[in-house]
Amino acid sequence: MEMRTIGLIGGMSFEGSAVYYRAINEAVRQRLGGLHSADIIMHSVDFQQIVDMQKSGRWDDAGKKLASVGKGLTSAGADCILICAVTMHLVADAVEDAIDVPFIHIIDETARALSAAGCRKPLLLATRYTMENGFYAERMKRQGIDVIVPDPDGRTLTHNIIFDELCAGKVLDGSRQALIALVEEARQQGADSVIFGCTEICLILETDKLPLPGFDSTSIHIKAAVDFATRND
Repeated sequence: MEMRTIGLIGGMSFEGSAVYYRAINEAVRQRLGGLHSADIIMHSVDFQQIVDMQKSGRWDDAGKKLASVGKGLTSAGADCILICAVTMHLVADAVEDAIDVPFIHIIDETARALSAAGCRKPLLLATRYTMENGFYAERMKRQGIDVIVPDPDGRTLTHNIIFDELCAGKVLDGSRQALIALVEEARQQGADSVIFGCTEICLILETDKLPLPGFDSTSIHIKAAVDFATRND
């Protein structure tokens, strides 16, 4: 078979993008056997530039930047586009409008996985932008899923763990326990599951070692990309 080419907008952070690259290739090798690996084109951006846009609220500029990257990937031969960062799906519409190939949306894919498992009230662990902006919860709501988030202190804690530790390659046991405590608190408040709503969360938590069923959106996103790349139609 001839695989389709996966286009990755990466670098946000490179720690998370490395998960995408390795896991996509591992999934293709497992699915096709032998020494098969994925046909991938990645454009890894300078994350500091994106972080500066996030902090200053320049989301339009960020959208234009990623849209330009997406167009470049399609020009290079990508048959689909993924953004390897949940937060930057805040500007996904700009990217999708700029390309003429399928855009695989991490929120939609995660919502489908939750629905298939019968989960309707997940806790979202993510950056402050993802938890507070509203774009994530609104898109989930379209598929009948009511996302809840930690309280303000919990949101600050989670955001800081992501940016100050995980994006810098630091995985600390104390932070892991703090996140697990947030999951337990959400369980007591009626949550039925937890979403790893940031690419780097999978570096510190495991879906099967939590007080609630876990859904790693990065793994779900990766599976959707591999399904697209290897299907025969």
